[in-house]
This record gives sequence, C-alpha cells and structure tokens, in this order.
Amino acid sequence: MKTREIYEGPALFSYGFRPFFLFAGVFAVVAIPMWWLIWRGDIRLSGHFDPADWHIHEMIFGYGAAVVAGFLFTSVPNWTGRMPTRGWPLAVLLALWLAGRASVAGLLPVGPVGAAIIDQMFLLAVAAMIAREIVAGRNWKNLKVLVPVSLLWGANILFHIEALTQGVSDIGRRLGIALLIFLIMLIGGRIVPSFTRNWLAQRKSERMPVAFNRFDGVCILIGAAALVSWAIAPFHAASVLAGGAAALLHLMRLLRWRGLATWRSPLLLMLHVAYLMVSLGFASIGAGAAGLVGPAVSAHVLGIGAVAGMTLAVMMRATMGHTGRPLVAGPWLAGAFALICAATLARVAGQGVVIGGLDGVDLSAVFWTLAFGVYLWRVAPWLLGPKVARKAVSKV
Repeated sequence: MKTREIYEGPALFSYGFRPFFLFAGVFAVVAIPMWWLIWRGDIRLSGHFDPADWHIHEMIFGYGAAVVAGFLFTSVPNWTGRMPTRGWPLAVLLALWLAGRASVAGLLPVGPVGAAIIDQMFLLAVAAMIAREIVAGRNWKNLKVLVPVSLLWGANILFHIEALTQGVSDIGRRLGIALLIFLIMLIGGRIVPSFTRNWLAQRKSERMPVAFNRFDGVCILIGAAALVSWAIAPFHAASVLAGGAAALLHLMRLLRWRGLATWRSPLLLMLHVAYLMVSLGFASIGAGAAGLVGPAVSAHVLGIGAVAGMTLAVMMRATMGHTGRPLVAGPWLAGAFALICAATLARVAGQGVVIGGLDGVDLSAVFWTLAFGVYLWRVAPWLLGPKVARKAVSKV
C-alpha cells in the first residue's frame, strides 16, 4: 500500500511523466530541424555516428526512450501501489538521458566507446528501477514489461556495436523501431480499448470494444514475428508473408475496439488512428520486402505514424489526467496530431512531391516541428506547474 509522503521539491520532478514528457517534446522540436540541416549539408555533428544513424538512433533511443521512461514511471506506481519515483532519482535519470544525447552528438570528449557506455546507462537504469518497483510491490504479472524494455537497451548496445565495427547500423536501427512497436502492441492494445470502453460506457452505449482474448495474443505473436523478420531480413520472403498477415490481423484487432464510434472525442480517436499506423506499417514491411516500396517507407510509417503518433497522443492524455485538466484535446492539440499524420504522408511521398518549393522530406520536417511546437506550447506549462483541481471530466 502507498504511504503518505510529502513532496516539497520542484513540480517537474514530482512524477515520472513530467520531466521525460517535457524533454521528449523539447528534443523532438530541436532534433528534427537539426537533422534537416544536416541532410541539407548545412551543419555537421562531431559524433561518431553516420549522419543517418544519428538521426535514427536519436529518434528511437533519445525521443522514444524518454517517452517510454515517462510512461513507465507513471504507470508502475498504479500497478504496484507504491509511491512514485520522484525528486533526485528522477533528476539523476534525466541527467543520464541528457548525457547520452550530448555524448552521441559529439558534444562530450569521450570518444565512440565512451559515448556508447554513457548512452546505454539510461535504459539500463530505467529497467533496473522498474524491476525494483515491480518486485517490491509483488506485481509479478507486469514483469513482462521488462522484457521489451531490456531488449530495447540491448538494441541500443547493438546499434553502437554495429556503428563501431561496420561504420553504419543495420539490424540495430530496425530492431529499435520494432521494439517500440511491440510496446505499442502490448500496452497500446490494453489502454486503447480500455479508454474507449470507459468513454462508451459514459454514453450508455450497448456495444463495447471486445475484451482482450486469444485473438489479441495471436495478433501480438504474428506481429512480433513480422517485426523480427523485418529487423533481421527485411527483403526475405518471410517478411512479405509475416508483414501481410500482421497488417490484416492488427487491422481486425483495431476494428474490434470500436474506434469509429469515438469521432466526437479527438483525444480518443487519435489513439485509434495511431494504432492504424501499426497495421499500415506492417503492410509496408510486406510491400518493402516484395520490392513494391522503398526500404525507408516502413521505417517512417512505423517511426512517425505509429511511434510518434501514439506517443504524442499518450503524452497529451496522461499529462491532462495527472495534472487535473479535463480530458479534452481542443483544436490546437488535435491539430498537432493531424500534423504528425501529415508528416507521415509527406515523408512517405519523399522527394517525389514538391509543394511551394519544399519536397516531402522538407514538409515532413516542418509538420513534425510544428506538431511538437504546439504540444510544448500547450502542455509544457502543465508539466512544469502544480496539479490543479479538475473542473470537468465529462468529455474524453
């Protein structure tokens, strides 16, 4: 059981979601414009990564890892009944994350091996602290969450090893994206239908999302097989079959959650749209393996559409819920999510589409930056300020 504990420190370190959701947003706004300038040849980083590897690594193990940490350090106290991690331990974790970003960018004079050692410490610390809380709370059923988190840590190490020994990363980059997608299948597959069920129950709907059953387990299993196949052998026939099967199964899984009924709630609908991107990402894996689309398509549908879309929606909702704000997206935050969808479409279109002198890559960078800029404008004050008394919770 939780014991009462008075926290008198900064609001930023009072709960796990606050520092990591804030700095994930800040990093998203900074890193993509930097990558765009690097891609154009206007600037260079002094780190040991190939420029494309830096971009991919930082989206997965920089932005993605920060959101995962923020979510877990907020959810685990609810699972275990223990007090949340707060104060100086959160500050130390944030410092580790920042040190990783600086070392990978070449801003710290530690060399390639030193950068790898510093960078891997964040996810290792997150996994260790989450394991300690789950074991102390005897919440054994949620120990399974440690598997993808630990594998994500391993994928980061593999990424560095490949970059050091081969010059560029190959398996590590796809494995990192795959593990973030697996977490969406696992955790998103629980919260999306749960939130939908609560919203529909408030409206006395007779039809509810289908509860988790064996079909969901099959979807996760086939999805995991498709992700492993893509990570290891992206052009093999197995990726065609597994990607196609996973796309169909996860579309069926999504349709069982009654997302179309949530059109009056943008905050809820965006979760369903983000999960749709998982299905589309699997389809692009199959299409890429068959040579129908370029290899970058699946990485960006999964990375921007599914990962950025789902994490942005979850960060909005979790921040509102835990700071006492009404669960209502409003036009600005709904627009931010729409911009992420636009960024996905633009990046898939690539250099084949030019609008106003900007090609798809340029437009994708602009849409992404605007999306997270709006997110920070609206949500950062909530993350930095104290929790308020909620005035309305009737809308989700």
